[in-house]
Amino acid sequence: MAFLSDTLARVKPSSTIAISNKAREMKASGRDVIALSAGEPDFDTPDTIKRAAIRAIEEGKTKYTAVDGIPELKQAICDKFARENGLSYTPSQITVGTGGKQVLYNALVATLNPGDEVLIPAPYWVSYPDMVLLAGGTPTFVEGNMQTGYKISAEQLEAAITPKTKWFIFNSPSNPSGAAYSRDELKALTDVLLRHPDVWVLSDDMYEHLLFDGREYATPAQVEPALASRTLTVNGVSKAYAMTGWRIGYAGGPETLIKAMAKVQSQSTSNPSSISQYAAVEALTGPQDYIHDSLAVFQRRRDLVVAGLNACPGITCPTPEGAFYVYPSVAGCIGKTSASGVKIVNDEAFASALLEEQGVAVVFGAAFGLSPNFRISYATSDAALTEACRRIRLFCEGLN
Repeated sequence: MAFLSDTLARVKPSSTIAISNKAREMKASGRDVIALSAGEPDFDTPDTIKRAAIRAIEEGKTKYTAVDGIPELKQAICDKFARENGLSYTPSQITVGTGGKQVLYNALVATLNPGDEVLIPAPYWVSYPDMVLLAGGTPTFVEGNMQTGYKISAEQLEAAITPKTKWFIFNSPSNPSGAAYSRDELKALTDVLLRHPDVWVLSDDMYEHLLFDGREYATPAQVEPALASRTLTVNGVSKAYAMTGWRIGYAGGPETLIKAMAKVQSQSTSNPSSISQYAAVEALTGPQDYIHDSLAVFQRRRDLVVAGLNACPGITCPTPEGAFYVYPSVAGCIGKTSASGVKIVNDEAFASALLEEQGVAVVFGAAFGLSPNFRISYATSDAALTEACRRIRLFCEGLN
């Protein structure tokens, strides 16, 4: 009898975490490494939020809470959805989990049966397909490309839906590409979904507040209210408020689904950290200037990185519309040989040789379902990004 489960054999570890860990190990051994693999703002959590957490500790708010969120936080989330997204939820339609990842996983575990398909646009966040597999479903893909801004069309979506499709996962702005759908582009997709009443929509809005050049944000249930009864709108405080380590994600959706997700959570982690929940209340209800200030910094860094990468031979880097990632193509580097003799047969070989030879950690495109590319997170200092672009250019200039 095998000890490990067959389900576990279907999935692989997160590539972003694996590369980040390797970069840390290289740093610990004395190597000069610039890690651009983790999707984590380099800013500190705002002081008002930290003080709210300290108050919660001092007031003894350190006990178990309701499984899927304290009432104060659920109400704050309802108010946030109404204020920023035009979505109307009651607290019974809200769930809070230990990060957005748990919320997504709970939804999939609560709904998927063997044979159910989950449609995922590529490039995609590395965890989507493996979470589907762990939940017993089958991930299927519809591919965007650089020519379409890494977005999919209504025609592609229509063609990809099958009688087995249970969920469509939508992520805008996108991790890894930074692609952000306009309201009109999103309306074209929701028009397709209206014709398929058995397909549910899982909208991952985690990068909602990181939208550049004056663009306005829109989410599927907002653009097409008729989809609200089969849409789970997921968000969190990690990216918008630099609270990655606090681990708070949340979602709004139909009460039947929310209750099913709470049942899953009650038998896995139970409640998220009580202290983190009170901090999240302050994040959602307190001063919001941090978001505006950080957005300006990220847009400047985006422009710096795009210009730096487009100066590298063999790399083409489009300008993303949101998030804090770029997803350049390395098609012009494939088939060449690095200065240390490594044949660049694919984007994984490119990323590996770049890390070994120049000490720059990026995530190869195959991990996100679209090659030949790599992802850079520019959620780090201007100085580190400038130096990283210089090293990447040296690496590319050394290819022959």
